[in-house]
Amino acid sequence: MSEKEVVLLDFWPSPFGMRLRIALAEKGIDYEYKEEDLWNKSPLLLKSNPVHKKIPVLIHKGKPVCESLIALQYVEEVWPHKSPLLPSDPYARARARFWADYIDKKLYDLGRRTWATKGEEQEAAKKEFLDSLKLLEAELGDKPYFGGDKFGFVDAVLIPYYSWFYTYETCGNFSIEADCPKLIFWAKRCLEKESVKKSLPPQEKVYGFVLELKKRLGLL
Repeated sequence: MSEKEVVLLDFWPSPFGMRLRIALAEKGIDYEYKEEDLWNKSPLLLKSNPVHKKIPVLIHKGKPVCESLIALQYVEEVWPHKSPLLPSDPYARARARFWADYIDKKLYDLGRRTWATKGEEQEAAKKEFLDSLKLLEAELGDKPYFGGDKFGFVDAVLIPYYSWFYTYETCGNFSIEADCPKLIFWAKRCLEKESVKKSLPPQEKVYGFVLELKKRLGLL
């Protein structure tokens, strides 16, 4: 295996993988990035995540950690003093984990339905997607970041979706900024951070990937 003790098995448009790229960059952790072909998964991926067979997988000293939120918390626990993402207060930590879990349970599936469906199903997905973002915007309030003045756990979990916003809006014919201007302002603030900027692919590149995916799935 790699000489580096940290390896990330990932796929460039994955918002789940982006979380770990951001966290590792924030903490200054040197790692080897291994791009996966999800239609021809590597033996290392299948061995490292035999249950779900999905990316991302963080491999630390030969031991795989699967599922992005779990891996994100692992990164925080192994390197707690390097740009901590979770607050020290137990209640604030629990609250951050709650919102990270909410994002995980809502946004990916709803976002996918905005580009992969049509008609009434798409309209329902758009409404629920925007409702979820409005809840997140309310939680953000007037704070610079979700945890307060410092970029943290919830920011790292949510900001990868910004690279997908153009795809959702273009395929679904709606505007996120019109409904959630504070959230877009927050996203642009996050993008000023080098760790975020270098971890998120261009929105247009993601859109091009989705168009190819729609062709592959027979949706065009």
